Amino acid sequence: MASRPVRLLGDPVLRQRCDPVTHVDGTTDDLVANLIATVDGSNGLGLAAPQIGVLKRVVFINVDEPWLLVNPEITWMSPEKMVVWDACLSYLTIFFQVSKAKKIRVRYQNLDREMKEIEAEDSLSELLQHEIDHLDGILAIDRVLDNRKIITREEYEKRFGPPKI
Repeated sequence: MASRPVRLLGDPVLRQRCDPVTHVDGTTDDLVANLIATVDGSNGLGLAAPQIGVLKRVVFINVDEPWLLVNPEITWMSPEKMVVWDACLSYLTIFFQVSKAKKIRVRYQNLDREMKEIEAEDSLSELLQHEIDHLDGILAIDRVLDNRKIITREEYEKRFGPPKI
């Protein structure tokens, strides 16, 4: 399957709430293959289906190993917060700080429709919150802490080196 173009900030698809996956079929297989190819081709860490124009509740992440979440939902968030720099494959030219829960629990299904639940913390927690927000039409830029501190990618790289998005 080929990589698909990532929808960019301003595209109305990114603001829509996704429908749950009710059954797995060839269309789901194609979506998964497209998500994997797009993440692999972007050097990104994760991607939600609406970012390639598919309004289904599916997220693919590739942190240490490939991981697919179907119908993910956050079931618990720690009261402890962390402030992190965030960016998105849908707007690669800007970075900003957001506040996220330090730990979360996520319930999801795999492609075999088995229910799973994991606890994630730190950078994995942030990534999962970011991608699950996409499924509800929420962008990280909606959660920016201070508009005056939005910086360019060039400035980010000068300060911190190449980003992991």
